[in-house]
Amino acid sequence: MRIRTWVLASAAAAAFAYVAYPYVTLARLGAALGSGDAQTLERLVAWGPVREGIKEDICDDVADMPASSGNSLRPFGYSFVRGVAANVIDTRVSPRGLLAVAQRFDPATLTLDAVSGVRWAFFDGSPTAFVAELRPPGDGARGEPVRVQMELQGLSWKVTRVWLPHKLLMAANDPS
Repeated sequence: MRIRTWVLASAAAAAFAYVAYPYVTLARLGAALGSGDAQTLERLVAWGPVREGIKEDICDDVADMPASSGNSLRPFGYSFVRGVAANVIDTRVSPRGLLAVAQRFDPATLTLDAVSGVRWAFFDGSPTAFVAELRPPGDGARGEPVRVQMELQGLSWKVTRVWLPHKLLMAANDPS
């Protein structure tokens, strides 16, 4: 009877720890942003896939724009934007780039709740995929959310995809 109780208690504790682990990772991300810890950001984010996803979102945004006055140069424009976006994103979407953006906000309020204001977070389709919708800093409850996807890689959760709010994508597309 004691062994059975111990096994059930251990299984329940392991299940709780597994479910809590991605939330702990979100908290670690918030703490790393607040403290300017680029090394932790490097470990918690799969930067290559995140950059590629943002590039695709920017290009999709351009491809969805209506053609202006019958202009048929859309394929050229798409490839041009892809090239420009690739250069900008490769240099700015990094631990140091993210910390530079985060410095615009008051460090005293740069906590997990302030940075993300987690609207919702849950496992998505499998026990190794986790999605969270976060409020960007400075936008309050009304702002368009940042959506973050994490995947279990080895024994740690890593951010593998980020969907930025439309206004941030539009700002990235603005040539000025």
